[in-house]
Amino acid sequence: MRVKKITEVLGAKVYTDSGDFFGEIEEANLHENKVDGWRIKVGGSITSLIGGARGVIIPHQFVKAISDIFIINKTALPSSNSDLEEIPEDLI
Repeated sequence: MRVKKITEVLGAKVYTDSGDFFGEIEEANLHENKVDGWRIKVGGSITSLIGGARGVIIPHQFVKAISDIFIINKTALPSSNSDLEEIPEDLI
């Protein structure tokens, strides 16, 4: 297993496990020296699902794979009972 530095994955493309483009990694959220979540600038057809927000924070538990691209669990897509957090526009 190859360990990646956080700086190596910034800007990486993010796709769902069903192959839909989700966005790009902007930042990692750390808690006690561990990745807690990922700030993703949303793009593609997903933008219409999140009501105009330009980004979301995906908890690390939704990440299935990290390599040249990120693959996230489809359950990370916004829904009425989702764990996603919208990023206020002034922080983007």
